[in-house]
Amino acid sequence: MNAENFSCSERLVTAAYVRQGVQGRRAHELRLRALLEQGKCPEDGWDESTIELFLHELAVMDSNNFLGNCGVGEREGRVASGLVARRHYRLIHGIGRSGDISAVQPKAAGSSLLNKLTNSVVLDIIKLAGVRTVTNCFVVPMATGMSLTLCFLTLRHKRPKAKYIIWPRIDQKSCFKSMITAGFEPVVIENVLEGDELRTDIKAVEAKIKVLGAENILCVHSTTSCFAPRVPDRLEELAVICANYDIPHIVNNAYGVQSSKCMHLIQQGTRVGRIDAFVQSLDKNFMVPVGGAIIAGFSESFIQEISKMYPGRASASPSLDVLITLLSLGTSGYKQLLKERKEMFSYLSSELKKLADIHNERLLDTPHNPISLAMSLKNLDENNDAAVTQLGSMLFTRQVSGARVVPCGSVQTVNNYTFEGFMSHTNDYPCAYLNAASAIGIKKQDVDIFLKRLDKCLKTFRKEVKKEETVDEISNSNTGTEQLED
Repeated sequence: MNAENFSCSERLVTAAYVRQGVQGRRAHELRLRALLEQGKCPEDGWDESTIELFLHELAVMDSNNFLGNCGVGEREGRVASGLVARRHYRLIHGIGRSGDISAVQPKAAGSSLLNKLTNSVVLDIIKLAGVRTVTNCFVVPMATGMSLTLCFLTLRHKRPKAKYIIWPRIDQKSCFKSMITAGFEPVVIENVLEGDELRTDIKAVEAKIKVLGAENILCVHSTTSCFAPRVPDRLEELAVICANYDIPHIVNNAYGVQSSKCMHLIQQGTRVGRIDAFVQSLDKNFMVPVGGAIIAGFSESFIQEISKMYPGRASASPSLDVLITLLSLGTSGYKQLLKERKEMFSYLSSELKKLADIHNERLLDTPHNPISLAMSLKNLDENNDAAVTQLGSMLFTRQVSGARVVPCGSVQTVNNYTFEGFMSHTNDYPCAYLNAASAIGIKKQDVDIFLKRLDKCLKTFRKEVKKEETVDEISNSNTGTEQLED
């Protein structure tokens, strides 16, 4: 209520009580005012009542919620289900206009304000996470793969002769298909094995640029977050190469916001060389439903070009979800989650190493990967070719999600390109292995239950192997007796 309405309330309720109500309302409004003035994530998280009040205030600014509104167009924010309307806080118009996802809608001042605030708050969080010199970003209602495609399509207009994208190999289908979908030919650069780690072959990247010609290359498409034993690309070296040859550089930072090491690599890359844009997932970094990503960069004009490449309006759901989440957490809450994730990574690493030792396996040495770990499965692979994939099935049926088992020699064809040793990021990794990751939101209970169930599964395999060995011994003994009798 405004001041006049509060004044009228004093005729019905004791004035002192109304003034208390005014003060309570003002506490909410001060928070809203700080957000609107600063455009930054609040340090302390908001309570749900403040967030809901804010969203309702935004919603009444949209034309579909005007009292007496008469809509005669084809897009008037009509919703048949009240449940759907409430699910979206009656913010129905989405974000952007037909020509620019970041543009303001005349019919939807509230939704437009939501969009601008979300982008501003997310930019603040990216800076907090370690990329301090980022200048612009926007939330796009597509997951990481399609968001990368949007970046490549924007670069097409800048480099019309280009047909190739240099891509240090990572065995993940969506980032490979993002280049195919954009109409470019991925040039796969195989990784080099250093100890247990798979690392970027910098010499091979530069050699390929010289062979193809810099003008024929759209960009270098690098990766930070990845499954061990692959580790983040050598971003600094790649950024220097891109600067030297005047080639754009797009970074797939899918779940890298939660890692200070990944964010540091991006910051250092732009300091010493060239990074044009980096893309990260909303669900993996901010624990919201799948369906959104953040495209960020160091040139405001280039990020604006990408946003204008998006055709039509867009769903506001990803923006709404991440804004609600960040307002709930505040910077202090998000920093606490990042701290807990690091602690759980150390705990998972030490406990998984102990379990590996018990089962005569080993935790692969991948110090450059800050999120994912890998444990060898040599004993399973040597005893039974199908045992590795069977272990994955056993874990899944025991409600362990996210763990990956990677057998040796798997072959996969993606868009007519055949990957040998698929999922292991190289043609011939020395052993089969199992992946586990410490991602944002993981709890000690998750780690303990996973290790307990993994231990049981591995013990089951050991018992089966012993039974087979016993049967073989008996069979061989019988065969020997029969031969003596003959």
